[in-house]
Amino acid sequence: MRLRHVYLVCCVIGLVLPCSQFVPWLLEHGLNVTLFLRELFANRISAFFAMDLIVSAIVLIWFIKAKANVCESGFFGCRRLEHWSSGSSVYRLGSRFSFLRQVTLDRTAART
Repeated sequence: MRLRHVYLVCCVIGLVLPCSQFVPWLLEHGLNVTLFLRELFANRISAFFAMDLIVSAIVLIWFIKAKANVCESGFFGCRRLEHWSSGSSVYRLGSRFSFLRQVTLDRTAART
């Protein structure tokens, strides 16, 4: 199994698992933003995960925009960023970018 396949599996798992929890809630309650935020911050542990997701997403977007021009392939693999937070959101987003970067690197290596 190639490295890009591992990244793709991580990306799919990172998409399916959270959606398996969110889609049933969405079907039951509809797009009720007030209820969503109330339940998201209902207790300290859920607030912890919410804040971790928000901060991780902001840091990841900033990190990619700041370093995007450095990568020779046009994509930035965020492997180092996976160690900055305990949140799975960083790993999931990082695995998507790592997958795209690895595909580009594989194509470049095949040409030479």
